[in-house]
Amino acid sequence: MYIKQAFYFLHDWWRYLLGGVLIFIASQLGAIPLLALVLFKVMAEGGDLASLEDPNTLMTTLDSNLTLFLMLLSFAIGLGVLYLVVRYFHKQPFKTVTTSRERTDWGRVWFGFGLIAVATVVLTSIDYYMNPADYVVQFDLVPFLILAVIAIVMVPLQTSFEEYLFRGYLMQGIGVGAKNRWVPLVVTSVIFGGLHFFNPEVSKIGNIIMVYYIGTGFFLGIMTLMDEGMELALGFHAGNNLVAALLVTADWTVFQTNSILKDVSEPSAGVDVIMPVIIIYPIFLAIMAWKYGWSDWGEKLFGKVVPPPKDEVYDEFV
Repeated sequence: MYIKQAFYFLHDWWRYLLGGVLIFIASQLGAIPLLALVLFKVMAEGGDLASLEDPNTLMTTLDSNLTLFLMLLSFAIGLGVLYLVVRYFHKQPFKTVTTSRERTDWGRVWFGFGLIAVATVVLTSIDYYMNPADYVVQFDLVPFLILAVIAIVMVPLQTSFEEYLFRGYLMQGIGVGAKNRWVPLVVTSVIFGGLHFFNPEVSKIGNIIMVYYIGTGFFLGIMTLMDEGMELALGFHAGNNLVAALLVTADWTVFQTNSILKDVSEPSAGVDVIMPVIIIYPIFLAIMAWKYGWSDWGEKLFGKVVPPPKDEVYDEFV
């Protein structure tokens, strides 16, 4: 039902193509303030434009809290434009991109958030006590409080933009075009993972980390299709990024923040990258399946999306 909802509104293929382009352009325009301020500071200090080709320059020239805010600003702008595209270009209530339920289930959002937040804190704490030499405590109250305010406000906007774009807008758009569930799952997961190719983690660890990024896309897509809504994915993604920003950072990650801990170990390209995809994610899915009574996996992940009769209306929106 989640994908099928899009049939009740303006769902021409060209609308999704044009809407996707508009959303992309908006998010890129949102990155201009960060680029402009970095350029201004680099030039004021006698640098040159060539130095901006180094991603590290972009991430370290300004104060880390200011950099984080400006970096996340582009996602907030993208989310706003995505809302306008859905609401006025597709004439579709935004709730129907979120869920197939009568209303958004905030309990599911908080469950997804809490599941990954608790797991991350526990696993990081265990690793810290087992390998203390791999971490440096860098807690500084004032910068951390500023970080916390920025992260609590902006990180959910960033993760919501990604979820609404991939597990919402594109999942429904590709689904009504393909008239099945597995094509949008595969396409959105691969694109989601592929867009992380330019993250600094890839150059540090190697292409093997793409298994993690694409696997995460499949994980979030599977929970969305099985649960007939994005609530769990929205909460999980926000919890993952927010706790990561506040708890631990490293010189080679996309989020370089005034977090509590700094990981100074040399990252591994082996089991640490693949373990979440083959072990932790299946455990999370099993927990969600048990809690929410998921069944009929084959149909929900690979079944057809049948258009409603042309004279049928969606009573909730008449």
